[in-house]
Amino acid sequence: MHTIQNVFDRELWVSLPPWFWTSTLFVFGCMVGSFLNVCIYRMPIGLSIVSPPSHCPKCGYSIPWYLNMPLITWLWLRGRCAHCKAGISVRYFLVELLTGIAFAACWLRVGQEFPSVALSLCVLIAGFIVATFIDFDHFIIPDEITLGGIGVGIALSLLVPELHHTESHVSGLIRSAVGAAVGWGITYAVLQAGKLAFGKQKVPLEPNTKVLFTETGVHIQGEETPFEEIFSRPSDEIRLRAHTAWMPGSGQRWEDVEVRLSPSRLKIGTDEFDPEKITELAMTCDALVLPREAMGFGDVKFMGAIGAFLGWQGAVFSLLASSVIGAVLGLSLIIARKKEWSSKLPYGPYIAAAATLWIFVGDALLAWWQARL
Repeated sequence: MHTIQNVFDRELWVSLPPWFWTSTLFVFGCMVGSFLNVCIYRMPIGLSIVSPPSHCPKCGYSIPWYLNMPLITWLWLRGRCAHCKAGISVRYFLVELLTGIAFAACWLRVGQEFPSVALSLCVLIAGFIVATFIDFDHFIIPDEITLGGIGVGIALSLLVPELHHTESHVSGLIRSAVGAAVGWGITYAVLQAGKLAFGKQKVPLEPNTKVLFTETGVHIQGEETPFEEIFSRPSDEIRLRAHTAWMPGSGQRWEDVEVRLSPSRLKIGTDEFDPEKITELAMTCDALVLPREAMGFGDVKFMGAIGAFLGWQGAVFSLLASSVIGAVLGLSLIIARKKEWSSKLPYGPYIAAAATLWIFVGDALLAWWQARL
């Protein structure tokens, strides 16, 4: 620990001009952003982030080091694979640029005074970027980011207690643990309250309406609602009480039975099936219950990680501010006549945006609040 303190001795870092470290953090951030792109693509589909090396997902071409330089390579190749010429999403470039800017901003925020805090915040921001883009694509935040973030946050708080405005390593550890517990606890309470109040949407139907589950969606009176518009998370579930349920072509039939369908399981009474192996299920019923949930358990763990890094104040602020950000965005979409988009946006990015706001203006907000008490 003494060695770490020497490495992060402020005098060593400020001996070089500020522009040097700002530029260095930007370049380093772009390099990290290249790795974050790998994490964003591979983590949600269960692939190793280490092996195989970077390659084109279209043709499998292994990318040599000289064609894997952040920002420069994408611009030089005009967003195309050097081998098969397939298009490479501009998001790869944007993630690298965003990470570079974020790392430089962390240094400008606290680096001159607390270099170790700036680098610790870079770790947190990197987690935000991965979580945000994965949540947008898959409506999940991997445990490697959330639970791993809690562990890393607590460890860094022990080594860098200045994260929590203290010089005591023990105090830093305690404040981190309290922050993780508060972040997890209050978000879990909000999640449970939300489920009780808004977690289910009952859709009444005409008596004995025929409902059809197919491979692509739910059909009611000739209209299809795709499953991707219903299921936002693996835990989401459609429920109904069927007067009669049957599988056309198989001869299987059930009477007066509860039916539950989630992305990974179809349950008809006591019988369970893999939804991917069922091409069609027909039912008659009077109503069905659709999932409606503002946040999932991944968001709870994500808030725990934020609390581990930023303390209980940062966790509380992130939860409150994320709801404001979500409300403003929702209102903006309504004004723009894009209300349906709001149900397709995950909650994790709101949390990440609120926590980032706390990182850069949290002290000013606290001072403003305390001046009015």
